[in-house]
Amino acid sequence: MIEISETWIDSQAPNSAAIKNGHDLIKKGKFTTLHHSEDQQVLFGTCAGSGKTPYAPSVDFVLPDKPVMRCSCPSRQIPCKHVLGLLYAYAQGKPFSAAAVPDELAAKREKAEKREEKKAKDAADGVAVKPKKVNKSALKKKVTAQLEGLDVLEKLTHSLIRRGLGMLDTKELKVIQDHVKQMGSFYLNGAQIQLRKLHMILSAGGNPELTYTYAAEQFAIIHAFIKKGRAHLNAKLQDTELALDYESTIEEWLGHAWQLSELRDAGLVSPETELIQLSFLSYDDSSRQEFVDCGYWIQKDSGELHCTLQYRPYKAAKLMREEDSCFDVVHVPALYRYPGDMNRRVRYESFTTRPVEEQDIARIRQYAAHSYAEAIKKVKNQLKNPLGDPNPVMLLHVEQVVADEEGRLFISDSNGETLGLQDLLDDSTVNLLKYLPDDSLKDVSMLVMFDHQTQSGQLQSQPLSIMNKQEIIRLLY
Repeated sequence: MIEISETWIDSQAPNSAAIKNGHDLIKKGKFTTLHHSEDQQVLFGTCAGSGKTPYAPSVDFVLPDKPVMRCSCPSRQIPCKHVLGLLYAYAQGKPFSAAAVPDELAAKREKAEKREEKKAKDAADGVAVKPKKVNKSALKKKVTAQLEGLDVLEKLTHSLIRRGLGMLDTKELKVIQDHVKQMGSFYLNGAQIQLRKLHMILSAGGNPELTYTYAAEQFAIIHAFIKKGRAHLNAKLQDTELALDYESTIEEWLGHAWQLSELRDAGLVSPETELIQLSFLSYDDSSRQEFVDCGYWIQKDSGELHCTLQYRPYKAAKLMREEDSCFDVVHVPALYRYPGDMNRRVRYESFTTRPVEEQDIARIRQYAAHSYAEAIKKVKNQLKNPLGDPNPVMLLHVEQVVADEEGRLFISDSNGETLGLQDLLDDSTVNLLKYLPDDSLKDVSMLVMFDHQTQSGQLQSQPLSIMNKQEIIRLLY
Protein backbone atom coordinates (compact mmCIF):
# COMPACT_ATOMS: atom_id res chain seq x y z
CA MET A 1 0.00 0.00 0.00
CA ILE A 2 1.20 3.51 -0.70
CA GLU A 3 2.06 5.80 2.18
CA ILE A 4 -1.04 7.75 3.16
CA SER A 5 -0.39 11.29 4.38
CA GLU A 6 -2.97 13.81 5.55
CA THR A 7 -1.79 16.12 2.75
CA TRP A 8 -2.72 13.46 0.19
CA ILE A 9 -6.08 12.84 1.88
CA ASP A 10 -6.83 16.58 1.86
CA SER A 11 -6.14 16.61 -1.88
CA GLN A 12 -8.82 13.96 -2.42
CA ALA A 13 -11.53 15.81 -0.45
CA PRO A 14 -14.31 17.53 -2.42
CA ASN A 15 -14.12 20.66 -0.21
CA SER A 16 -12.91 22.01 3.12
CA ALA A 17 -16.20 21.13 4.81
CA ALA A 18 -15.70 17.46 3.93
CA ILE A 19 -12.20 17.58 5.44
CA LYS A 20 -13.59 18.98 8.71
CA ASN A 21 -16.45 16.48 8.76
CA GLY A 22 -14.06 13.58 8.17
CA HIS A 23 -11.92 14.62 11.13
CA ASP A 24 -15.02 15.14 13.28
CA LEU A 25 -16.10 11.53 12.74
CA ILE A 26 -12.86 10.38 14.36
CA LYS A 27 -13.05 12.88 17.21
CA LYS A 28 -16.62 11.79 17.99
CA GLY A 29 -15.72 8.09 17.87
CA LYS A 30 -18.18 7.31 15.08
CA PHE A 31 -16.11 4.44 13.61
CA THR A 32 -17.23 1.17 15.16
CA THR A 33 -14.75 -1.02 13.22
CA LEU A 34 -11.52 -0.36 11.33
CA HIS A 35 -10.01 -3.12 9.16
CA HIS A 36 -7.51 -3.76 6.42
CA SER A 37 -7.41 -6.75 4.08
CA GLU A 38 -4.83 -9.51 4.51
CA ASP A 39 -2.78 -8.09 1.63
CA GLN A 40 -3.23 -4.56 3.07
CA GLN A 41 -4.54 -3.29 -0.24
CA VAL A 42 -8.00 -2.46 1.09
CA LEU A 43 -9.09 -0.31 4.02
CA PHE A 44 -12.66 -0.75 5.19
CA GLY A 45 -14.80 -0.29 8.26
CA THR A 46 -18.16 0.75 9.64
CA CYS A 47 -19.24 4.21 10.72
CA ALA A 48 -22.33 5.16 12.70
CA GLY A 49 -24.70 7.43 10.78
CA SER A 50 -28.14 8.90 11.13
CA GLY A 51 -29.90 5.57 10.47
CA LYS A 52 -29.94 2.22 12.26
CA THR A 53 -27.54 0.59 9.81
CA PRO A 54 -23.95 1.89 9.95
CA TYR A 55 -22.30 3.04 6.75
CA ALA A 56 -19.54 0.94 5.15
CA PRO A 57 -16.74 3.10 3.69
CA SER A 58 -13.81 1.47 1.89
CA VAL A 59 -10.72 2.40 -0.10
CA ASP A 60 -9.19 -0.10 -2.53
CA PHE A 61 -5.50 0.46 -3.39
CA VAL A 62 -5.20 -2.37 -5.91
CA LEU A 63 -4.01 0.43 -8.23
CA PRO A 64 -1.94 2.51 -5.76
CA ASP A 65 -2.00 5.70 -7.83
CA LYS A 66 -5.72 5.40 -8.58
CA PRO A 67 -7.54 4.12 -5.49
CA VAL A 68 -11.24 3.25 -5.66
CA MET A 69 -13.31 4.86 -2.90
CA ARG A 70 -16.75 3.52 -2.03
CA CYS A 71 -19.36 4.01 0.68
CA SER A 72 -22.89 2.79 1.33
CA CYS A 73 -24.09 6.24 2.43
CA PRO A 74 -26.41 8.27 0.16
CA SER A 75 -23.99 11.19 -0.26
CA ARG A 76 -23.27 12.27 -3.84
CA GLN A 77 -19.83 13.57 -2.88
CA ILE A 78 -16.90 11.34 -3.83
CA PRO A 79 -15.14 10.69 -1.55
CA CYS A 80 -17.71 11.26 1.18
CA LYS A 81 -16.86 12.27 4.74
CA HIS A 82 -16.99 8.61 5.88
CA VAL A 83 -14.27 7.58 3.41
CA LEU A 84 -12.18 10.60 4.37
CA GLY A 85 -12.60 9.75 8.05
CA LEU A 86 -11.46 6.19 7.34
CA LEU A 87 -8.32 7.50 5.62
CA TYR A 88 -7.60 10.06 8.35
CA ALA A 89 -7.92 7.33 10.96
CA TYR A 90 -5.31 5.26 9.12
CA ALA A 91 -2.96 8.23 8.65
CA GLN A 92 -3.24 9.07 12.36
CA GLY A 93 -2.20 5.56 13.35
CA LYS A 94 -5.55 4.34 14.67
CA PRO A 95 -5.55 0.53 15.16
CA PHE A 96 -6.71 -1.38 12.07
CA SER A 97 -7.16 -5.13 12.35
CA ALA A 98 -6.76 -7.66 9.53
CA ALA A 99 -10.06 -9.08 8.29
CA ALA A 100 -11.63 -10.72 5.27
CA VAL A 101 -13.02 -8.30 2.73
CA PRO A 102 -16.88 -8.30 2.87
CA ASP A 103 -18.54 -10.35 0.12
CA GLU A 104 -20.25 -7.37 -1.56
CA LEU A 105 -17.00 -5.42 -1.68
CA ALA A 106 -15.07 -8.49 -2.84
CA ALA A 107 -17.50 -8.95 -5.76
CA LYS A 108 -16.98 -5.33 -6.86
CA ARG A 109 -13.21 -5.78 -6.60
CA GLU A 110 -13.36 -8.92 -8.73
CA LYS A 111 -15.25 -7.08 -11.50
CA ALA A 112 -12.77 -4.22 -11.41
CA GLU A 113 -9.80 -6.59 -11.51
CA LYS A 114 -11.26 -8.38 -14.55
CA ARG A 115 -11.62 -5.05 -16.36
CA GLU A 116 -8.01 -4.16 -15.59
CA GLU A 117 -6.81 -7.61 -16.67
CA LYS A 118 -8.65 -7.23 -19.98
CA LYS A 119 -7.07 -3.80 -20.53
CA ALA A 120 -3.62 -5.21 -19.78
CA LYS A 121 -4.18 -8.20 -22.08
CA ASP A 122 -5.39 -5.98 -24.91
CA ALA A 123 -2.37 -3.73 -24.48
CA ALA A 124 0.00 -6.74 -24.49
CA ASP A 125 -1.69 -8.17 -27.59
CA GLY A 126 -1.47 -4.83 -29.36
CA VAL A 127 -5.24 -4.43 -29.55
CA ALA A 128 -5.89 -0.82 -30.43
CA VAL A 129 -8.49 1.10 -28.51
CA LYS A 130 -11.46 1.71 -30.76
CA PRO A 131 -11.57 5.39 -31.60
CA LYS A 132 -14.73 7.23 -30.73
CA LYS A 133 -16.93 7.51 -33.80
CA VAL A 134 -17.60 11.06 -34.90
CA ASN A 135 -21.01 11.83 -36.32
CA LYS A 136 -19.79 14.08 -39.11
CA SER A 137 -23.27 15.04 -40.21
CA ALA A 138 -24.17 16.28 -36.72
CA LEU A 139 -20.79 18.00 -36.38
CA LYS A 140 -21.32 19.87 -39.66
CA LYS A 141 -24.69 21.08 -38.44
CA LYS A 142 -23.08 22.27 -35.22
CA VAL A 143 -20.32 24.14 -37.09
CA THR A 144 -22.91 25.74 -39.38
CA ALA A 145 -24.93 26.84 -36.34
CA GLN A 146 -21.80 28.27 -34.73
CA LEU A 147 -21.04 30.30 -37.87
CA GLU A 148 -24.60 31.62 -37.79
CA GLY A 149 -24.14 32.53 -34.14
CA LEU A 150 -20.94 34.45 -34.91
CA ASP A 151 -22.87 36.47 -37.50
CA VAL A 152 -25.50 37.32 -34.89
CA LEU A 153 -22.79 38.26 -32.39
CA GLU A 154 -21.07 40.50 -34.95
CA LYS A 155 -24.32 42.34 -35.75
CA LEU A 156 -24.89 42.95 -32.05
CA THR A 157 -21.42 44.37 -31.40
CA HIS A 158 -21.57 46.58 -34.51
CA SER A 159 -24.96 47.91 -33.38
CA LEU A 160 -23.67 48.71 -29.88
CA ILE A 161 -20.55 50.44 -31.18
CA ARG A 162 -22.47 52.52 -33.74
CA ARG A 163 -24.83 53.67 -31.01
CA GLY A 164 -21.89 54.72 -28.83
CA LEU A 165 -20.96 53.49 -25.37
CA GLY A 166 -22.09 56.74 -23.80
CA MET A 167 -25.60 56.28 -25.20
CA LEU A 168 -26.21 52.74 -23.97
CA ASP A 169 -29.14 52.40 -21.57
CA THR A 170 -31.00 49.62 -19.77
CA LYS A 171 -32.68 48.60 -23.02
CA GLU A 172 -29.33 47.82 -24.69
CA LEU A 173 -28.15 46.01 -21.55
CA LYS A 174 -31.27 43.85 -21.75
CA VAL A 175 -30.47 43.11 -25.41
CA ILE A 176 -27.00 41.93 -24.38
CA GLN A 177 -28.52 39.63 -21.74
CA ASP A 178 -30.90 38.19 -24.31
CA HIS A 179 -28.00 37.49 -26.66
CA VAL A 180 -26.14 35.68 -23.85
CA LYS A 181 -28.98 33.14 -23.76
CA GLN A 182 -29.15 33.07 -27.56
CA MET A 183 -25.47 32.17 -27.91
CA GLY A 184 -26.15 28.94 -26.03
CA SER A 185 -28.51 27.88 -28.83
CA PHE A 186 -25.61 28.39 -31.26
CA TYR A 187 -23.24 26.20 -29.17
CA LEU A 188 -21.03 29.23 -28.47
CA ASN A 189 -20.13 28.96 -24.79
CA GLY A 190 -17.17 31.28 -25.25
CA ALA A 191 -19.43 33.97 -26.70
CA GLN A 192 -21.75 33.65 -23.69
CA ILE A 193 -18.83 34.24 -21.32
CA GLN A 194 -17.53 37.27 -23.22
CA LEU A 195 -20.99 38.87 -23.51
CA ARG A 196 -21.55 38.39 -19.78
CA LYS A 197 -18.23 40.16 -19.16
CA LEU A 198 -19.32 43.01 -21.41
CA HIS A 199 -22.66 43.28 -19.61
CA MET A 200 -20.90 43.32 -16.22
CA ILE A 201 -18.54 46.09 -17.36
CA LEU A 202 -21.30 48.30 -18.79
CA SER A 203 -23.68 47.82 -15.85
CA ALA A 204 -21.11 48.22 -13.05
CA GLY A 205 -21.25 52.02 -12.99
CA GLY A 206 -18.39 54.00 -11.43
CA ASN A 207 -15.81 56.02 -13.37
CA PRO A 208 -17.16 56.37 -16.96
CA GLU A 209 -13.67 56.71 -18.41
CA LEU A 210 -12.58 53.40 -16.88
CA THR A 211 -15.84 51.78 -17.95
CA TYR A 212 -15.34 52.84 -21.57
CA THR A 213 -11.70 51.68 -21.51
CA TYR A 214 -12.61 48.23 -20.19
CA ALA A 215 -15.56 47.99 -22.59
CA ALA A 216 -13.34 48.87 -25.55
CA GLU A 217 -10.92 46.12 -24.50
CA GLN A 218 -13.80 43.67 -24.27
CA PHE A 219 -15.11 44.63 -27.71
CA ALA A 220 -11.60 44.02 -29.10
CA ILE A 221 -11.58 40.52 -27.57
CA ILE A 222 -15.03 39.73 -28.97
CA HIS A 223 -13.98 41.02 -32.40
CA ALA A 224 -10.87 38.80 -32.37
CA PHE A 225 -13.00 35.84 -31.28
CA ILE A 226 -15.45 36.41 -34.17
CA LYS A 227 -12.65 36.79 -36.71
CA LYS A 228 -10.56 33.80 -35.61
CA GLY A 229 -13.58 31.65 -34.86
CA ARG A 230 -15.12 32.24 -38.27
CA ALA A 231 -11.84 31.50 -40.08
CA HIS A 232 -11.38 28.30 -38.07
CA LEU A 233 -14.94 27.06 -38.60
CA ASN A 234 -14.89 27.78 -42.34
CA ALA A 235 -11.61 25.88 -42.65
CA LYS A 236 -13.09 22.99 -40.66
CA LEU A 237 -16.03 22.74 -43.06
CA GLN A 238 -13.57 22.40 -45.94
CA ASP A 239 -11.80 19.53 -44.16
CA THR A 240 -13.39 16.16 -44.88
CA GLU A 241 -12.28 14.90 -41.45
CA LEU A 242 -13.49 18.01 -39.58
CA ALA A 243 -10.24 17.82 -37.60
CA LEU A 244 -9.66 19.63 -34.32
CA ASP A 245 -7.03 22.35 -33.89
CA TYR A 246 -4.40 21.07 -31.45
CA GLU A 247 -2.19 24.17 -31.61
CA SER A 248 -4.29 27.11 -30.43
CA THR A 249 -6.99 27.71 -27.82
CA ILE A 250 -9.71 28.43 -30.41
CA GLU A 251 -11.45 25.07 -29.84
CA GLU A 252 -11.98 25.88 -26.15
CA TRP A 253 -13.22 29.36 -27.05
CA LEU A 254 -15.79 27.70 -29.30
CA GLY A 255 -16.91 25.48 -26.44
CA HIS A 256 -15.00 22.24 -27.06
CA ALA A 257 -14.24 20.27 -23.88
CA TRP A 258 -11.02 18.35 -24.48
CA GLN A 259 -11.05 14.65 -23.68
CA LEU A 260 -7.87 13.03 -22.42
CA SER A 261 -8.06 10.51 -25.26
CA GLU A 262 -7.97 13.39 -27.78
CA LEU A 263 -4.91 14.91 -26.13
CA ARG A 264 -3.23 11.50 -26.02
CA ASP A 265 -3.93 10.82 -29.69
CA ALA A 266 -2.43 14.21 -30.55
CA GLY A 267 0.78 13.38 -28.68
CA LEU A 268 0.09 16.00 -26.00
CA VAL A 269 1.11 13.79 -23.09
CA SER A 270 4.37 13.43 -21.13
CA PRO A 271 5.11 10.22 -19.20
CA GLU A 272 6.45 10.02 -15.62
CA THR A 273 6.56 13.71 -14.76
CA GLU A 274 7.26 15.49 -11.48
CA LEU A 275 5.54 18.79 -10.68
CA ILE A 276 5.88 21.27 -7.82
CA GLN A 277 3.08 23.72 -7.13
CA LEU A 278 4.35 27.27 -6.66
CA SER A 279 1.06 29.10 -6.11
CA PHE A 280 -2.66 28.48 -5.84
CA LEU A 281 -5.77 30.65 -5.92
CA SER A 282 -9.53 30.15 -6.01
CA TYR A 283 -11.95 32.76 -7.24
CA ASP A 284 -15.51 33.35 -8.34
CA ASP A 285 -15.80 33.98 -12.10
CA SER A 286 -19.25 35.53 -12.55
CA SER A 287 -18.87 35.67 -16.33
CA ARG A 288 -18.49 31.88 -16.42
CA GLN A 289 -20.95 31.38 -13.55
CA GLU A 290 -18.38 29.08 -12.02
CA PHE A 291 -15.88 28.91 -9.19
CA VAL A 292 -12.33 28.47 -10.48
CA ASP A 293 -9.47 26.66 -8.74
CA CYS A 294 -6.15 27.59 -10.33
CA GLY A 295 -2.74 26.15 -9.49
CA TYR A 296 0.60 27.21 -10.97
CA TRP A 297 3.12 24.40 -11.24
CA ILE A 298 6.69 24.02 -12.47
CA GLN A 299 7.76 20.86 -14.29
CA LYS A 300 10.91 19.73 -12.57
CA ASP A 301 12.72 18.24 -15.56
CA SER A 302 12.07 21.11 -18.00
CA GLY A 303 11.26 24.22 -15.98
CA GLU A 304 8.00 24.75 -17.89
CA LEU A 305 5.33 26.62 -15.95
CA HIS A 306 1.89 25.05 -16.23
CA CYS A 307 -1.51 25.72 -14.72
CA THR A 308 -4.24 23.40 -13.54
CA LEU A 309 -7.79 24.70 -13.81
CA GLN A 310 -10.91 23.25 -12.28
CA TYR A 311 -14.25 24.86 -13.06
CA ARG A 312 -17.04 24.28 -10.56
CA PRO A 313 -20.42 25.48 -11.89
CA TYR A 314 -22.53 27.27 -9.30
CA LYS A 315 -25.28 24.64 -9.47
CA ALA A 316 -22.92 21.70 -8.94
CA ALA A 317 -20.22 23.27 -6.76
CA LYS A 318 -21.29 21.47 -3.60
CA LEU A 319 -20.98 18.10 -5.32
CA MET A 320 -17.55 18.68 -6.87
CA ARG A 321 -14.16 18.29 -5.25
CA GLU A 322 -12.64 21.65 -4.45
CA GLU A 323 -8.94 21.82 -5.33
CA ASP A 324 -6.49 23.11 -2.72
CA SER A 325 -2.85 24.01 -2.26
CA CYS A 326 -0.32 21.19 -2.61
CA PHE A 327 2.99 21.46 -0.76
CA ASP A 328 4.58 18.20 -1.93
CA VAL A 329 6.32 17.04 -5.08
CA VAL A 330 3.66 15.42 -7.26
CA HIS A 331 4.63 12.51 -9.50
CA VAL A 332 2.17 11.78 -12.30
CA PRO A 333 2.36 8.74 -14.62
CA ALA A 334 0.96 10.80 -17.52
CA LEU A 335 0.76 14.58 -17.81
CA TYR A 336 -1.76 15.79 -20.41
CA ARG A 337 -1.19 19.20 -22.03
CA TYR A 338 -3.92 21.37 -23.47
CA PRO A 339 -3.29 23.44 -26.63
CA GLY A 340 -1.99 26.92 -25.88
CA ASP A 341 1.04 29.17 -25.41
CA MET A 342 2.58 30.21 -22.08
CA ASN A 343 1.45 28.45 -18.90
CA ARG A 344 -0.41 25.75 -20.77
CA ARG A 345 -3.19 24.07 -18.91
CA VAL A 346 -2.34 20.52 -17.81
CA ARG A 347 -4.25 17.66 -16.30
CA TYR A 348 -3.53 14.25 -14.81
CA GLU A 349 -5.63 11.29 -13.70
CA SER A 350 -3.56 9.90 -10.85
CA PHE A 351 -0.54 10.88 -8.80
CA THR A 352 1.70 10.07 -5.84
CA THR A 353 3.50 12.55 -3.60
CA ARG A 354 6.71 12.97 -1.65
CA PRO A 355 8.08 15.84 0.47
CA VAL A 356 9.89 18.72 -1.24
CA GLU A 357 13.64 18.59 -0.60
CA GLU A 358 16.32 21.28 -0.89
CA GLN A 359 17.67 19.64 -4.05
CA ASP A 360 14.23 20.08 -5.64
CA ILE A 361 14.26 23.78 -4.82
CA ALA A 362 17.82 24.14 -6.11
CA ARG A 363 16.74 22.51 -9.37
CA ILE A 364 13.76 24.77 -10.03
CA ARG A 365 15.69 27.92 -9.04
CA GLN A 366 17.95 27.25 -12.02
CA TYR A 367 15.04 27.88 -14.39
CA ALA A 368 14.47 31.48 -13.27
CA ALA A 369 14.95 34.09 -16.04
CA HIS A 370 17.93 36.35 -15.28
CA SER A 371 17.17 39.02 -17.89
CA TYR A 372 14.00 41.02 -17.32
CA ALA A 373 14.25 42.48 -20.81
CA GLU A 374 14.01 38.99 -22.35
CA ALA A 375 11.24 37.98 -19.96
CA ILE A 376 9.17 41.07 -20.77
CA LYS A 377 9.64 40.46 -24.47
CA LYS A 378 8.21 36.97 -24.07
CA VAL A 379 5.28 38.27 -22.03
CA LYS A 380 4.48 40.97 -24.59
CA ASN A 381 4.44 38.39 -27.39
CA GLN A 382 1.87 36.44 -25.38
CA LEU A 383 -0.27 39.54 -24.75
CA LYS A 384 -0.42 40.33 -28.48
CA ASN A 385 -2.90 37.47 -28.84
CA PRO A 386 -6.32 38.79 -27.69
CA LEU A 387 -7.47 35.21 -27.09
CA GLY A 388 -4.42 34.35 -24.97
CA ASP A 389 -4.14 34.40 -21.19
CA PRO A 390 -4.04 38.11 -20.18
CA ASN A 391 -2.17 37.28 -16.96
CA PRO A 392 0.83 35.07 -17.79
CA VAL A 393 3.26 34.09 -15.03
CA MET A 394 7.04 33.71 -15.18
CA LEU A 395 9.79 32.66 -12.79
CA LEU A 396 12.32 35.49 -12.44
CA HIS A 397 15.68 35.70 -10.68
CA VAL A 398 15.67 38.56 -8.18
CA GLU A 399 19.00 40.06 -7.22
CA GLN A 400 17.26 42.19 -4.62
CA VAL A 401 14.02 43.97 -3.76
CA VAL A 402 14.36 47.76 -3.56
CA ALA A 403 12.05 50.66 -2.71
CA ASP A 404 11.92 54.18 -4.16
CA GLU A 405 11.39 57.42 -2.25
CA GLU A 406 7.62 56.92 -2.28
CA GLY A 407 7.89 53.42 -0.83
CA ARG A 408 7.01 51.59 -4.05
CA LEU A 409 8.72 48.22 -4.36
CA PHE A 410 10.78 47.00 -7.32
CA ILE A 411 12.72 43.86 -8.13
CA SER A 412 16.06 44.09 -9.92
CA ASP A 413 18.03 41.56 -11.95
CA SER A 414 21.81 41.09 -12.09
CA ASN A 415 22.02 43.69 -14.90
CA GLY A 416 20.42 46.38 -12.75
CA GLU A 417 17.12 46.35 -14.67
CA THR A 418 14.06 46.82 -12.46
CA LEU A 419 10.44 45.79 -12.57
CA GLY A 420 7.79 47.50 -10.49
CA LEU A 421 5.51 45.45 -8.24
CA GLN A 422 1.81 46.11 -7.86
CA ASP A 423 -1.19 44.10 -6.71
CA LEU A 424 -3.25 42.86 -9.65
CA LEU A 425 -5.48 40.39 -7.84
CA ASP A 426 -7.97 41.05 -5.07
CA ASP A 427 -5.53 39.38 -2.67
CA SER A 428 -2.61 41.69 -1.84
CA THR A 429 0.90 40.22 -1.80
CA VAL A 430 3.22 43.20 -2.40
CA ASN A 431 2.97 44.53 1.15
CA LEU A 432 3.82 41.07 2.50
CA LEU A 433 7.37 41.50 1.18
CA LYS A 434 8.02 44.13 3.86
CA TYR A 435 7.61 41.48 6.55
CA LEU A 436 10.14 39.03 5.10
CA PRO A 437 13.77 38.92 6.29
CA ASP A 438 16.43 40.41 4.01
CA ASP A 439 17.88 37.01 3.08
CA SER A 440 14.50 36.09 1.55
CA LEU A 441 14.61 39.13 -0.73
CA LYS A 442 18.13 38.76 -2.15
CA ASP A 443 19.37 36.22 -4.70
CA VAL A 444 15.99 34.47 -4.86
CA SER A 445 13.62 33.24 -7.52
CA MET A 446 10.17 34.83 -7.69
CA LEU A 447 7.01 33.68 -9.43
CA VAL A 448 5.45 36.80 -10.93
CA MET A 449 2.08 37.43 -12.60
CA PHE A 450 1.91 40.06 -15.37
CA ASP A 451 -0.85 42.33 -16.60
CA HIS A 452 -0.93 45.10 -19.22
CA GLN A 453 -2.71 48.27 -18.14
CA THR A 454 -4.31 49.84 -21.20
CA GLN A 455 -4.74 53.31 -19.72
CA SER A 456 -1.11 53.75 -18.66
CA GLY A 457 0.36 51.44 -21.30
CA GLN A 458 2.52 49.90 -18.58
CA LEU A 459 3.26 46.27 -17.84
CA GLN A 460 2.54 45.54 -14.19
CA SER A 461 3.54 42.55 -12.11
CA GLN A 462 2.54 40.93 -8.81
CA PRO A 463 4.68 38.48 -6.79
CA LEU A 464 3.03 35.13 -6.06
CA SER A 465 5.81 33.17 -4.35
CA ILE A 466 9.53 33.30 -3.51
CA MET A 467 12.12 30.53 -3.57
CA ASN A 468 15.28 30.94 -1.52
CA LYS A 469 17.79 28.12 -1.12
CA GLN A 470 15.87 26.38 1.66
CA GLU A 471 12.15 26.84 1.06
CA ILE A 472 9.25 28.01 -1.09
CA ILE A 473 7.56 31.02 0.50
CA ARG A 474 4.01 31.33 -0.79
CA LEU A 475 2.54 34.79 -0.79
CA LEU A 476 -0.72 33.46 -2.21
CA TYR A 477 -2.14 30.00 -1.51
